Formats: sequence, C-alpha cells, structure tokens
Amino acid sequence: MRKAKPKKKIYLPDPKFNEPMVSRFVNNLMYSGKKSTAATIFYDAMEIVENKVKVEGKGPVDIWKKALENITPAVEVKSRRVGGATFQVPTEIRPDRRVAISMKNLILYARRRGGKSMSDKLAAEIIAAYNEEGGAYKKKEDTHKMAEANKAFAHFRF
Repeated sequence: MRKAKPKKKIYLPDPKFNEPMVSRFVNNLMYSGKKSTAATIFYDAMEIVENKVKVEGKGPVDIWKKALENITPAVEVKSRRVGGATFQVPTEIRPDRRVAISMKNLILYARRRGGKSMSDKLAAEIIAAYNEEGGAYKKKEDTHKMAEANKAFAHFRF
C-alpha cells in the first residue's frame, strides 16, 4: 500500500454515563455541529426509555446497548463485476464498521419515525430494537436474507 493506515479515532467517555460508545452515538446523531443539541436529544431519549422499559438490574444504557446489538449486521453484500455480470457477493463486516452501521441505521429509522420530538422517536426506535422489531431490525434481517440468498457467489470474494 502507498499510504499508511489512518489512526483509529479514540472517543472520550461522555459526562453522564461515562461511556465512549455514547459519545460516538451522539457524534453520529449530530447535525451541523450542534453537539449539545444532539446530546440533549440522546439523554432525553434515555430518560424516556428508562420510564417505559422496566428491566431488573438494567439501566437505560444497557437497554440501548442491547438494542444496538440486536440491529448489528454480521454480513453485507457488495457488488462485484465478473466478466460483464454483476454479482452480489456476501462479505463479513469488520467489527468497527458493524457498530457504525448499527448506529447509523438506528438514527436513520428514528428520524423516519412518526412522533412529536426527535427524543421521542429515538426512544421508540431503541425500545423497538430492544424488542427485536422496528425499521432498523428489519433492515438487519433484510441484509442477512440478501447475503443468504447470494451465498452461492461467496467464492467471488475480494
């Protein structure tokens, strides 16, 4: 390779929950550099999740982590041209990208949801993902089905 690999970004833990993953999520949630607004939305959503979901010994961050885990895809399909034909080749996703995809899907489907405020929509999507339902979970399932359907082309891997 001509260039060195880029350095992995280190996220500082957030002030409220002391979790680096939360900081990363807030950064993905942010629009136009409005980090404090994104953080407020996330913390309000966590309060709503805490009030709506009562699980013994689990806080709202644990529920959020489980929801992210439920919507994290293991495989994806990539297009690969072989002799004039384009094949959808299933490939495994590296762990860092898995987390990024799951966070972005959760935010995307929360934004598409109907509701009063973004924190309400985000909380509803987190609860749905925790219960293995909702848009983000369906996206993961569709991705897995697509990879399963195209596993015959796995030998074309990059």
